[in-house]
Amino acid sequence: MTLVGIRIACVVFFAAILQVSAFSSVVIGGRGLDVLLVVLVSIALLRGSITGAITGFTAGIVVDVTTMGTLGITSLLLTLVGYWAGRYGETTGRSRPQAPLIAVLSATLFMALGGFALHSMLGESVSVRASLVPLVSALIINLALTYPVFACVRRLVGSDERAERGREVELLV
Repeated sequence: MTLVGIRIACVVFFAAILQVSAFSSVVIGGRGLDVLLVVLVSIALLRGSITGAITGFTAGIVVDVTTMGTLGITSLLLTLVGYWAGRYGETTGRSRPQAPLIAVLSATLFMALGGFALHSMLGESVSVRASLVPLVSALIINLALTYPVFACVRRLVGSDERAERGREVELLV
């Protein structure tokens, strides 16, 4: 494991433990802070889709195990979020200043709707009011956290030099 991999693992583990222990109890507008999601999106944007997916899976397993929730739901959702954010960063969002905002907005919506759908498919009783009504406050909170968290993650983890090089597509006839 490289030094960057160790840094990513430490950042994700620290964010996951803080998410479960401290940030989940801070409720603003009916929804808790979701710093782990913003950290995951930041890592995926900076390091790519494979790193984002692995990081999302790891963070999701840590959250599922520590909260004693249905094992696999959070890890599945965070794996998909990490992969998508990494692909977005690799393809279109790398040089755009609004890329973290767009990725966090999309990830927050996906986590809320995907969590609601997965819990419903598993036959668990899920309230639409409790799941989707606080979504507006979650979007506002996560968007407010985006740039400070992204700056911290960029400083701690750095970006992937290989992914930053422009990729050209050549059509062979």
